[in-house]
Amino acid sequence: MKIQLFIPCYIDQLYPDTAFNTIKILEKAGCEVIYNPNQTCCGQPAYNSGYWDESRNLADKFINDFKTDIPIVTPSGSCSSFVIHHYPELFKEFPIQLQSAQKIGKQLYELSDFLINVLKIDNLGASFNHTVTFHDSCSALREYGIKDEPRKLLANVKGLKLIEMEESETCCGFGGTFAVKHSVISTAMTDKKVINAIATGAEYIISTEASCLMNINSYCQKQNLPIKGIHLADVLAAF
Repeated sequence: MKIQLFIPCYIDQLYPDTAFNTIKILEKAGCEVIYNPNQTCCGQPAYNSGYWDESRNLADKFINDFKTDIPIVTPSGSCSSFVIHHYPELFKEFPIQLQSAQKIGKQLYELSDFLINVLKIDNLGASFNHTVTFHDSCSALREYGIKDEPRKLLANVKGLKLIEMEESETCCGFGGTFAVKHSVISTAMTDKKVINAIATGAEYIISTEASCLMNINSYCQKQNLPIKGIHLADVLAAF
């Protein structure tokens, strides 16, 4: 199956290994991966900060960068849910772009959703000999709608032991610019998330969202804590 790969800007700039691991996973799953190097940000940061015109410009570019008749896969529930649910709002007064946005939304999949529900693959032959816990990203869980999919994949990773933390569905405190505008509240939320994770005895916190992991890892490094965040794709590519 041919698929288009969408790599969110923060993965492209900060976690390129996660992008390459996503390609490894998809190719192992039998996909022919098409990557358009002209792609950039989906426009979510600008949208969330109130700059809708700037976000619309990026959204228009996104639509032009991808074909509407080939599945698009991304290692981010947050970015995919933004495209699916908010592009129609951005283009509600622009009929031509709205039609394209709706077509794009129907072809866009978060990685674990695509593997489990489209390809029907739950075992990639990965091996990760560590005790882990899982953080459900707000956007991935509540807006995109994944919860069981990552866990089904992790259940088949050799050597991996998953222990659920308390309040796994609670926000990590990132929230994009929220972490900057309300840093004290954000830090308190991150602290609680990490305390719950450490209480499980896990060595790693796994998530589908690099933005959440960036926030969690920055806190853990600053506090010199014995736990680390890691993206689901990086675990699944450990074969």
